[in-house]
Amino acid sequence: MTAITQVSLTRLRWQQTGRAMDASGFYPVASEDGVRTVTGYVLRIATDAGVEGQHTWTTGVNGLAAAQIESIAGWLVGQDPFRREYLWTTLQRAWRKYDRLGIGPIDIALWDIAGKAYGVPVSQLLGGWKDRLPAYASTLHGDESGPLSSPKDYAEFAAECRRLGYRAFKVHGWNDGSLAREIETVHAVRDAVGPDVALMLDPACAYVTFADALTVGRAVDEAGYFWYEDPYQEGGVSAHAHRRLRELLRTPLLMGEHVRGFSAHVDQVVAGGTDFVRADAGLDAGITGAMKLAHAAEGFGLDVELHGPGPAHRHCMSAIRNTNYYELGLVAPSLHSVSDGFPVYADFRDDLESVDADGTVDVPTGPGLGVTLDEEWIAAHEVETFVAE
Repeated sequence: MTAITQVSLTRLRWQQTGRAMDASGFYPVASEDGVRTVTGYVLRIATDAGVEGQHTWTTGVNGLAAAQIESIAGWLVGQDPFRREYLWTTLQRAWRKYDRLGIGPIDIALWDIAGKAYGVPVSQLLGGWKDRLPAYASTLHGDESGPLSSPKDYAEFAAECRRLGYRAFKVHGWNDGSLAREIETVHAVRDAVGPDVALMLDPACAYVTFADALTVGRAVDEAGYFWYEDPYQEGGVSAHAHRRLRELLRTPLLMGEHVRGFSAHVDQVVAGGTDFVRADAGLDAGITGAMKLAHAAEGFGLDVELHGPGPAHRHCMSAIRNTNYYELGLVAPSLHSVSDGFPVYADFRDDLESVDADGTVDVPTGPGLGVTLDEEWIAAHEVETFVAE
C-alpha cells in the first residue's frame, strides 16, 4: 500500500497590482494604480512512493480551508492517497458540522498524486476528451474611478475581449446597488458586442431586494443574456426565492456558488432554484465533488458551469459533456495578466490573452495537474509553513 508520509501547508503573502478594494473593504475592484496585499497557500502531500501532490489557491475563504487542513493533517499521514473516495466520504462526515472547505484542496492534491503515479494528466483519469475549452472573460467589479467606472468602460472592454477572440463575456457590476447604472451597462455591453456573443451578468448578490433583482432581470431579458447569476442580498441560497424569480424571467439563472455540499446542490435543483448548476473544485470538495455535481446535473438534463479558473477546472471541464464556458477572471482593462497577480506556476497562466483566435484555452498535458510550481517565487513570499509527518 502506498502511504502519505507528509502534509505541508505554506502560507504566502505578496502585493498585487491592478486591483484595489471597494469602499466597503470586502470586494476587489479594477484599479489602474491599486495595490493590495494578498494571502495564498500551497498544499503538498508527499507519499512513500516518492510522488508529491500539490495544490495552490488564493480566493475568498482560503484561510478557513487552511485551518481545516491543519486540523486533520496528522490523520492524513499514513492514509492511502489512492483511496480518494474513502478519504472524501470520511471527511464529509467528520466535518459535517462545518462548511467542509478543507476537502477541496486535499482532494485536488490527491488527484495530482494519482496522475503523476500513472504518468497521465488528470483529464485522462477522468475520461476527458476535450483539448480546447471555450472561455469567457469575467470582469472585476466596477468602482467610481478607474478603468471600469462607467457603462461605457464595460462596453469598450467587452468589445476588446471580442477582438481577442472571446465568444462570451461576464459583467460583475458595482457593489452599490445602483439599478439604473446596472441596467445601462447591461444594454451598453450588448450593443458593443452584437448578438453573437454570449453575455452573463453576476451582481454577486449586490442588489438589495427581490424587486431589485427582478427589475434588472427584465433588462437582462431584453438584452438576451445567456445567464443571470446571484443577483441579490438573499445570498443565492433560497431555492424558493429563485424559483419565483425564474418564473418571472426568461433568462436562465445560474445559482449555487454559495451553496455548500453535494446534497444541498442537488436539493436546489430539485426545488427549481436554478437552471444552470454551479460547481467549484476548491469550494465543493475537490475534483471528486465537482465531478459528482457535473454528473448529477447531467442526470437532470442540466448544464454545470465551473466557478473560476485554474488547472483543476481545465482538467474537469475536459471530461464534462454538459458544460459551456471556462471562467477566465477576474480581468479588467488594468489587469490583463491575471497570473502576474499570483505567479505561483512556472508554466501555467490564466491571462486575458491566454485564449486563441476562437476564444478557447488548452488543457495541461503533463502528468497530474500538469503544472510546475515556481519554487523560487514561493520561497520569496513564504510567511510560514505547517508540517505534519
